Amino acid sequence: MSTDENTGSDYSVAAGELRQFVERIERLEQEKKDISEQIKEVYAESKGRGYDQKALRAIVSLRKKDRDEVAEHEAILDMYKAALGMA
Repeated sequence: MSTDENTGSDYSVAAGELRQFVERIERLEQEKKDISEQIKEVYAESKGRGYDQKALRAIVSLRKKDRDEVAEHEAILDMYKAALGMA
């Protein structure tokens, strides 16, 4: 077997593996799009039931964060509001 034949064989295997990675990424991208659409539908449903969208998004964002991080952020926000006479 010559070096050229071996290189061609290696290329075929790499191309097949590459194709698998690309197809997996494409499937995941489609799933991400589908999930994004479902999230939009839930927000629309909550809006239809009278919930404030900005507040709901803020709550979802806060729940993703660590409790200590949230407490620190709220303490700083309260301090700034007090300094500006907004408290």
